[in-house]
Amino acid sequence: MITYFEELLRILENSLESVDEQMFFDLVSQSTEVLENGGKIIVSGLGKNVPVCEKFVGTLTSLGLKASYMNTDSAVHGDLGMVCDEDLVLLLTKSGETIESVHLYNLLRQRECKIWLLSFEQHSTLADAIDTKIILDLEHEGDAWNLVPNNSTTVNLIVLQMLAMRIAATMDIKLDTFRRNHPGGHIGDILNA
Repeated sequence: MITYFEELLRILENSLESVDEQMFFDLVSQSTEVLENGGKIIVSGLGKNVPVCEKFVGTLTSLGLKASYMNTDSAVHGDLGMVCDEDLVLLLTKSGETIESVHLYNLLRQRECKIWLLSFEQHSTLADAIDTKIILDLEHEGDAWNLVPNNSTTVNLIVLQMLAMRIAATMDIKLDTFRRNHPGGHIGDILNA
């Protein structure tokens, strides 16, 4: 069992080390600028990336920052209405080839919003089309067939949570803001003791 966890940590570490630091800091900077100018961060994904996106949005909103989740599938059924010109949209797709994600990208190009990609393929329809992107290496998903969205979603979660923390640090978000937005549960008890 320990061997499995050691291998998992090695794969995750290698994937995270592949992050282009300059692109990541550019994403932090552009996200911060969007939020400071009254826009919001919108993250869009499908399948097993949905809870990852929702966790990221939950973290940002608990810090008092404007963020929304837009299901890639539902975007064409009216959810595109949440995208304003001053927003930043971050598309999550492992392959960069998902039909719904490519279609959404083409629709977003008709707007003035900023578009970013988080993916795992150096060359794909979306990776080749979008200049503002973070493309990660991933040796293996960790399942018997190298297909189950396992390690990729874990890496996405780590990258998005680090993005949230770096945005909060850059914007100098205060504990009082978090306290105001998180009055319940054990965290609420600690913050209001």
